[in-house]
Amino acid sequence: MMQYVILHNIRSAHNVGAIFRTCEGAGVTKIFLTGYTPRPLDRFGRVVAKIEKTSLGASALVPWEAVDDVHEVIGRLRTEGVQVVAVELVAQSVSLYEFRPSPVVAYMFGNEVTGLVSSELVASDVIVSIPMRGRKESLNVATTAGIVLFQYE
Repeated sequence: MMQYVILHNIRSAHNVGAIFRTCEGAGVTKIFLTGYTPRPLDRFGRVVAKIEKTSLGASALVPWEAVDDVHEVIGRLRTEGVQVVAVELVAQSVSLYEFRPSPVVAYMFGNEVTGLVSSELVASDVIVSIPMRGRKESLNVATTAGIVLFQYE
């Protein structure tokens, strides 16, 4: 299985670093950083310390690309035959545990508070969510990425 990750409008550099570390361990092919998601290198090419620290160096190991427009990335991946999977808790979500991904898949994770908006959900091939058993409706985005990326072999 080949996995890509799209991080869209993630606010926290710490979450980005943690997701890079998880992606490295899960063998993710490439991470797309879209919207205002922090990048491992700032606009002057300097290493972003918060990402470097939480990724434990994984941000230098996993290929990544910064693209402002998430729809550009979604369109490009879909034309390459990649199944785009939004990870979001909405009425039309399929349980992560019932979902069977294509051999080449891109998981899209959104903002820590607002998640993914309807245009991003509509542009994806399927929407999955992690069933919650407690009173809270969601998990931290980095925790969610870990669960999703290690769900399938």
